[in-house]
Amino acid sequence: MSILETRPFRWPDEAACERFAQALASCPQVADLSIELDGGLGAGKTSLVRHLLRALGVTGRIKSPSYAVVEDYQPPALNGLPAHHFDFYRFSDPREWEDAGFRDLFAAPGLKLSEWPEKAAGMLPPPDLKLFLTVNADDSRDVRAEAHTPRGQALLVELSRRLAG
Repeated sequence: MSILETRPFRWPDEAACERFAQALASCPQVADLSIELDGGLGAGKTSLVRHLLRALGVTGRIKSPSYAVVEDYQPPALNGLPAHHFDFYRFSDPREWEDAGFRDLFAAPGLKLSEWPEKAAGMLPPPDLKLFLTVNADDSRDVRAEAHTPRGQALLVELSRRLAG
């Protein structure tokens, strides 16, 4: 999997995570994108997804799909396209991939957000964007964003521009 571009970000607090999510939600490329979230327990993966879905107009409860593996949403800002939040933490059987129709979900237009993608290694298509979240001693987060496709690269450039302005 090739990396077209890498950019660092820092979230000193939860508000910075929320601002990042709002900037991400405002990028037009987000409507049809696959984003992998990498980081240990408590790194902020689910918090980022919640902030992003809220910024896209999702109301009501946004829960972690840890036991269901996937939660589906219809964010108003995506103009009819779905958002799928995957959590592969408890994923262990490759047959589950086919049985659950995940291949079809990843092939269809929409926003795909995947936590613990390494648990589904070899089955996930390459992401457009991969975010690596690291918790620092002061509870801030370092985020490394890697673009793996031209679409992901365009989003990363736009996201950086929006966060800078």
